[in-house]
Amino acid sequence: MRIVVSAQGDALEAPASPIFGRCPTYLFVDTETMEFEAVPNPAMNLGGGAGIQAAQFVANQGAKAVLTGNLGPNAFDVLRAAAVPGYLVSEGTVRQAVEAFKAGRLQPMAGANVATHAGLGGGMGFGMGMGRGMGRGMGMGRGMGMGMRSGMQPVSPAQPDVQPAPESGLAELRQEPKSLRQQLAETMERIEQLEKEG
Repeated sequence: MRIVVSAQGDALEAPASPIFGRCPTYLFVDTETMEFEAVPNPAMNLGGGAGIQAAQFVANQGAKAVLTGNLGPNAFDVLRAAAVPGYLVSEGTVRQAVEAFKAGRLQPMAGANVATHAGLGGGMGFGMGMGRGMGRGMGMGRGMGMGMRSGMQPVSPAQPDVQPAPESGLAELRQEPKSLRQQLAETMERIEQLEKEG
């Protein structure tokens, strides 16, 4: 099966990208042979509509599944129309993501898990937040932000309605690095965008 992973580089050992529409590279991987093709994301630098263009691109390249950290509503709708499911990848390398997919350990996305234009926002506030993300809000720790965020705030990924009580503290702690990775990715994107504009 040919699948695609949003990636930070052009090898199986590259980190999987938490961002779909504006990730640097797509790795198209054959799940049986692990042969892959690294393709630069043609939508990465678009002013708008990156998610739509990226989704159309990967669907046209024959991907039967998308492994990524975030899918906005427009990209999700394009992929759904093309019958290409999205699977949530929260960390690790492209190889680890593919292995997790093959083992059935990745959570399929039931819908978009970020708001429209979330990839354009940077959250560049001078945050002094001390939040630890122990609540369902995932504590982004942005207090006192004087940010230049464009677009809407990301929405939290689809979560199971019920979590086992003994592990709820552990599950919430595991969400914290995901939030921090997403915040870092958004910040890096905003830095790149500002550098290109400057």
